[in-house]
Amino acid sequence: MTSAALEILGLGLGILGWVGVILACGLPMWQVSAFIDVNIVVAQTIWEGLWMNCVVQSTGQMQCKVYDSILALPPEVQAGRALTVVVALLGLVALMVTVVGAQCTNCIRPGKMKSRIVIAGGAIYILCGVLVLVPLCWFANIVISDFYDPTVPPSQKREMGAALYIGWAATALLLFGGCLICCCSCSQRDETSFPVKYSAPRRPTSNGEYDKKNYV
Repeated sequence: MTSAALEILGLGLGILGWVGVILACGLPMWQVSAFIDVNIVVAQTIWEGLWMNCVVQSTGQMQCKVYDSILALPPEVQAGRALTVVVALLGLVALMVTVVGAQCTNCIRPGKMKSRIVIAGGAIYILCGVLVLVPLCWFANIVISDFYDPTVPPSQKREMGAALYIGWAATALLLFGGCLICCCSCSQRDETSFPVKYSAPRRPTSNGEYDKKNYV
């Protein structure tokens, strides 16, 4: 029962991480304007994401524009698009695989095959966490390098946006949830790999001999 509860907990964490990746993918705040000048009054804020960039005026109005050309985008944006979309699809596959092999469902009979299916679902969640970590760290490295580069004008310097932090939190949930699912499934597999054999007790018959039907 404990392993089943931990398995459900791992599945819940994986689902939250999967939703977080989708949210980070759609948000345009992967990098935002960095205000490092002496003038603290700014007229607009620039948000840049994987699919669009937005300009937020000081009055609260926001205008967003979707990128026109895919091939004209920087390589980190193209890689971020591809990997986040792949992770969104793999997260759906991991959810279905884990639900099919979970202890709380009866889609498959309990046994080694059921445990292997759950382990496969947890492994897919771990793979999703590793894949989504690549564009997040890539973006963060570029933002930090440009920020401390003296040749980059102050108006073009950026800071890490909220989408990166949401993505890192989603990565942690995916990795922890996948590891929890795999560990619970492995422990369940070890417990059921050695079935207990019962044999009937030997009872002597009226003539003093043991009845053959008592032997297993």
